[in-house]
Amino acid sequence: METVIDYEKELNSHIEQERAAVRLSSITGELLYHQGIELVFFRNHLNDVTVAEVLKLHTYSKKVVNKPVDIFTSVLLAKEILNLNLAPAKLDIGKLSSEWLSEKEDFSSPTEFLKNKLSGFELENAVAPEPRDVVLYGFGRIGRLAARELIKQAGKGQQLRLRGIVTRSNSESDLIKRAALLKNDSVHGAFDGTVAVDSEKEALIINGQIVKMICGKKPEDIDYTQYGINNALIIDNTGVFTNREALSRHLQANGVSRVLLTAPGKGIPNIVYGINQGELDLDNETIYSAASCTTNAISPVLKVINDTYGVVKGHIETVHAYTNDQNLLDNMHKKPRRGRSAAINMVITSTGAGNAVTKVIPDLKDKLTANAVRVPTPNGSLAILNLELGKETTLEELNGAMRDAALNGELINQIYYATDPEMVSSDIIGNTCCSVFDSNATIVSKDGKNAVIYAWYDNEFGYTKQVIRMAKYITKVRRAIYY
Repeated sequence: METVIDYEKELNSHIEQERAAVRLSSITGELLYHQGIELVFFRNHLNDVTVAEVLKLHTYSKKVVNKPVDIFTSVLLAKEILNLNLAPAKLDIGKLSSEWLSEKEDFSSPTEFLKNKLSGFELENAVAPEPRDVVLYGFGRIGRLAARELIKQAGKGQQLRLRGIVTRSNSESDLIKRAALLKNDSVHGAFDGTVAVDSEKEALIINGQIVKMICGKKPEDIDYTQYGINNALIIDNTGVFTNREALSRHLQANGVSRVLLTAPGKGIPNIVYGINQGELDLDNETIYSAASCTTNAISPVLKVINDTYGVVKGHIETVHAYTNDQNLLDNMHKKPRRGRSAAINMVITSTGAGNAVTKVIPDLKDKLTANAVRVPTPNGSLAILNLELGKETTLEELNGAMRDAALNGELINQIYYATDPEMVSSDIIGNTCCSVFDSNATIVSKDGKNAVIYAWYDNEFGYTKQVIRMAKYITKVRRAIYY
């Protein structure tokens, strides 16, 4: 029978954890804005999250990571990091805390432990990358989310600086409308910052950063240098230019050195960051594609499965949120079925993801078929992978392989291992990973030769995070990382 003492004890324990979480959030902000050091917790962001979310992440570590890290240990190590005089970096405080709890007998103090783990991260040993200018060519769904992320990350050592946004028109009323669309989003909520319109300078001032609004209809005709923009990366999110010849027009403009397409591209490298970016010749290649949201969602999962078991053949069905290329109400459309109302119909349509993934994982060539169903949700999609495996497995083994990939290796930013048995599509909106593996939905046949895997993805935000990762990689401004 519960007693008053038990009640008070449990309540006081939780309050102490909340106080510790507040302290961790304070240290996280201090490290970020004073030293350019970003703390994450088993890859999850700690900046701009609530106290409750911080504590939930520590609970997540017990369920998924199988490493019970307590909030007090995280605070202890975060305080020590404050005094280490490190260069701008991205550090996983969850991983460090887990390692400290298992290895602390080998060290005389937390300071000695951290100096051992973060050897080479010292400020005197680091060469800070030169921040690179970024121009968003187009300002639609992906463009506005990219703008939010670039502005939000300005305090993290200024790796990428959003300097300009190119649109087809630039009147005062257009600026006001574009500012409103940036500030308010029906899916992702209000922008956590300030957006002001400077009509005289034809600019948006976003969290104190002046972003020029540039009117341009032909990429080659823009002189970015007149706006003080040099050696810039153009992120083209218009969907209009999708091959090397068309995208090369950006490079004819003054002040541009690199182009990144936010769609599948023809005749250029199609990259899913975390898998095949290492194949790029960054010194000689100047045009890149970040592939599609679906390709980014299925490629990490397929890589893990193919590397672990081998894929004999399979079918991928994507259940995809409707997009702006569909009609709100029935009307003419150049593609079959997409002319029917997106808001009230499930619409079977084609997807190139099955073929696109073979550009990322060549071993899967001719092994996959794919199709898509657009459904009446504004964001949040699902890929269902029905695969015949080269080696037998069990449900536990397959889920274990995915859990390991989500926590270790090259795909920890791409795969989120989800354990919530009640999860639905709206729950993954805002997830920073491009692929959310639903461990409770996995099916493995009795003979262990076939598996059905469910991977959710925020087809807007999760994909945009991949675009930003790619942007940092191709401009060579990535910080030191301890994951």
